[in-house]
Amino acid sequence: MSEKFNKLINKKKMQFHDGIRHAKQMKFCYAFVAPFAILFITFTILPILTSVYYSFTNFNILEKPEWIGIRNYLNLFLQDEVNTIAIKNTFLMALIIGPVGYILAFVVAWLINELPKWLRSIFVLFFYAPSIAGSAIGIFAILFRDDSQGWVNAILIRLGLITTPLSFFTNPTVGLKIIIPICLWASMGAGFLSFVAGLKGIEQSQYEAGYIDGIQNRWQELWYITLPNMKPMLLFGAVMSITSAFSVGDIPRALAGYPSTDYYARTVLTHLFDYGYQRFEMGYASAIAALLFIVMLLCNKVIQSLLSRVGQ
Repeated sequence: MSEKFNKLINKKKMQFHDGIRHAKQMKFCYAFVAPFAILFITFTILPILTSVYYSFTNFNILEKPEWIGIRNYLNLFLQDEVNTIAIKNTFLMALIIGPVGYILAFVVAWLINELPKWLRSIFVLFFYAPSIAGSAIGIFAILFRDDSQGWVNAILIRLGLITTPLSFFTNPTVGLKIIIPICLWASMGAGFLSFVAGLKGIEQSQYEAGYIDGIQNRWQELWYITLPNMKPMLLFGAVMSITSAFSVGDIPRALAGYPSTDYYARTVLTHLFDYGYQRFEMGYASAIAALLFIVMLLCNKVIQSLLSRVGQ
């Protein structure tokens, strides 16, 4: 037993010395990586760790944080009724915006891949513009205004279909049905653009070789050639889709008001914004952020495991 233990210790020592030697040989590479690593640790890793610490405290920015253990997490699930609404709305939007937006972005990119360049550029602009143009929210706010000045109400009144303006974003039964498609459209941009670039980067010779090897239709071509070549883009699109799905907050807050009627458009991010920037209860807001981060991380792991099976 002692001999095996000594061999294990010696092996670990050799690995340690080899690692030190390798690090010395690669010191110039580490020097080039150092600026990014320092910025990443300073502005990403440290804020995450700090937020996790504050989630176990009672902290209002002005006073010293008071350690309270898991009380914030208990209050979040046992006493905060608005948080229950926010979680329900967030998962509802995530189930629609995440998978549907991800699949729709890829399908549209795949379908327009063979179109002429000028027509493909129009489609790319149509799907990518909402993700970079904040004015898109203002356009929908004008379209669905609750008075006769709103375009939809004005058209319906002019056609004689209604006599009084309809309530859209102040009506809980109608508001989400309008907000979710808008969020879905706005979330497709980055992933859709990466899919378009990935499809154009696949060499035509691979498809020709595939048909020689026995591929018989477009679906086999998609599964055995297109998807395996696009794994990096698929992973990037999945990460962006997850981020967009769980970080919905700006659009509901801008369209439905803050707070929305009966909190019908409340999401986890809106809830975090309320406690962090309105009430300055940073400990409670940090608990919300920590849980949201964990959920997004778990979803990302699930997506990675699913994508690893593509083309197998």
